[in-house]
Amino acid sequence: MSERVRRAAGAVLVAALLLAARPPADHAPDNPAGRGVEGRQAAAHRVEQLRVKVLQALPHDPKAFTQGLEMADDTLYEGTGLPGLSSVRAGPPGKKSTVQVALPAPLFGEGITVLGRTLWQLTWQNRTAIERDAKTLAELRRVPYPDDGWGVCLDQTRRRLVTSDGSSRLTFREPGTLAKTGEVAVTEGGQPVTNLNELECVGAAVYANVFLTDRIVRIDPATGAVTASIDASGLLRDDELVPGSTLNGIAAVPGTDQFLITGKYWPRMFRVVFVPA
Repeated sequence: MSERVRRAAGAVLVAALLLAARPPADHAPDNPAGRGVEGRQAAAHRVEQLRVKVLQALPHDPKAFTQGLEMADDTLYEGTGLPGLSSVRAGPPGKKSTVQVALPAPLFGEGITVLGRTLWQLTWQNRTAIERDAKTLAELRRVPYPDDGWGVCLDQTRRRLVTSDGSSRLTFREPGTLAKTGEVAVTEGGQPVTNLNELECVGAAVYANVFLTDRIVRIDPATGAVTASIDASGLLRDDELVPGSTLNGIAAVPGTDQFLITGKYWPRMFRVVFVPA
């Protein structure tokens, strides 16, 4: 496949993903503070306005249609998408992957998360999730996944998975089976926040890329309330942007307050901290 066709396919699929995003849930989370005018105003008041401060720019594969990003110890894991081009890879940040495994077509790779010795990789609409050995990335088993796969992260505080499906919902799952254990609707100022995509669990919070924007939101998964809105615009020059190159990929750097962020077809990855806007 030529590079031009590859990029065009990516742009088409980005549009298709947006159209496929589910409508927002029509119910609010069970959060008394979010009910009524006073509750919405209070929720809006609590939303921190943050921006990214770049500490370091690192190389990133410009052919990678990034779907998931996560660091475990010193290893950066990345999942990529598109049928026939999907993969999961691992290696030091900013360097060539030391291990890479392709997904056979028609599987469309999506979010990933590491659970110690294993790794889960979701697929978009293939109704399948793949469990892998975290060291070799070898496939261990496939399990049914009845929903659209978008983002996934491991909530260590409650020992559960958190997943997104492109709507305003976060779904909680049992780590070993992916069975649903609950869900919450995500709101900001009392309004649904749709197109939740790649996820990162950090402590008791969940960070989410908002699809087709330069925005990351920090969510309290207990209530679904957005507690911070992070502006990640302006990281790439105009001449570095190509069709389909949207922000997608956020990984907390263990033991620090730093994050690695990148996007689909981005030639660079950035080590950043979030500071007041």
